[in-house]
Amino acid sequence: MNKSVNNGLNNRVSNNQRPLPRLENAGMDAWLVRLFDTIDERNMGWITALVSACEQAFGKQLLDIVPSYTTVLVQFDALQLDHAQARRLLQQVLATLAPDSGDDNDSPIKELSVWYHASVGPDMARLEQHTGLETAKLIALHSDHIYRVFALGFAPGFAFMGTLPALLELPRLERPRPRVPAGSVAIAGRQTAAYPHASPGGWNLLGRTNARLFDVQRSGLSLLQVGDRVRFVPVNKAEFARLGGDITPIREP
Repeated sequence: MNKSVNNGLNNRVSNNQRPLPRLENAGMDAWLVRLFDTIDERNMGWITALVSACEQAFGKQLLDIVPSYTTVLVQFDALQLDHAQARRLLQQVLATLAPDSGDDNDSPIKELSVWYHASVGPDMARLEQHTGLETAKLIALHSDHIYRVFALGFAPGFAFMGTLPALLELPRLERPRPRVPAGSVAIAGRQTAAYPHASPGGWNLLGRTNARLFDVQRSGLSLLQVGDRVRFVPVNKAEFARLGGDITPIREP
């Protein structure tokens, strides 16, 4: 990355929010733009700004764009742009990039109702043992926090959200489950998520949501989008069932 790009960005940010940035070859028709090396909620303004700027700069030559915690993958039409041309276009975007200035506190919060219970969240006991805290306290810690959607991946509609309160940090399971029911609310490391479909998974299960996280009939398909703010709202079993939630217990091997 040339010095003019770095200097332009550095003049507009404080030291603890300074993008790198770095362009990494991601194949014949893609570049990976690495803005940061560490996960931080304050990265999001830069990530979303880069996505918008690339959509405008590349136009119809943009085939796909995939934001993440620290990077944005830009896939372009190699029949219209060669690799070097795409790189120069990205350099131009980065030279004038500024973070989104919207007030995060004013953005809407998407709420997901969750039934926290051992029958659908069997790893709550593991979390209790790990932290020494009672279930009620763990539920409060998980549900009182507002999370940011940093990335979509693993499966359609699977939203990686962070950052989890430090007290709830828990490693992935050593042996993933062959089947995790749809709607399962889970944690791993400093992240939380909900499984949109039944699938294998190694995250720690705390409960279940009734939300339809992925729907082919929905505009945008995924209920949660990168940049969204999300809160988990505890409900009891009766309310969860009334909302259409699946109360079928998890069958462990």
